[in-house]
Amino acid sequence: MAIKIIAQNKKARHEYEILEKYEAGIELQGSEVKALRQGRVNINDAYCRFIKGELWLLNAHIGHLDTANRHFARDERAPRKLLLHKKQLHSLYGKVSREGLTIVPLMLYFNERNRAKLSIALAKGKKLHDKRETLKRRTMEREAAQAMKNRDY
Repeated sequence: MAIKIIAQNKKARHEYEILEKYEAGIELQGSEVKALRQGRVNINDAYCRFIKGELWLLNAHIGHLDTANRHFARDERAPRKLLLHKKQLHSLYGKVSREGLTIVPLMLYFNERNRAKLSIALAKGKKLHDKRETLKRRTMEREAAQAMKNRDY
């Protein structure tokens, strides 16, 4: 059984240079898991930040279910705690604080054991000329592949 992708942050790959990737668990309430299964999630504007030594996912939107009790419902953009090993947290904290890197969410998915996981990355912001260079390189690779495909023998 393969992973089931719920949401992706495509903008992050354009805006940042990905250095390292990590898989983090995410602390959710019951109705939020059901909302994930229905695809009511958006992580395009989300980011990760250390608060009191713990890593939190901020500004991620997980919608409410129509059938869930609104009285006990959590705020849709509430901070959610990310679950990592202590060594990974210390490593990330050191790199973020010393080197000026940032942590961005890339993808939210259910793994093989049907657990909600968040793929996060240690990233460095791209400058405008870096973004243009990446677009040029992708265009050239696409054109080369198309030329090889249409080549007559």
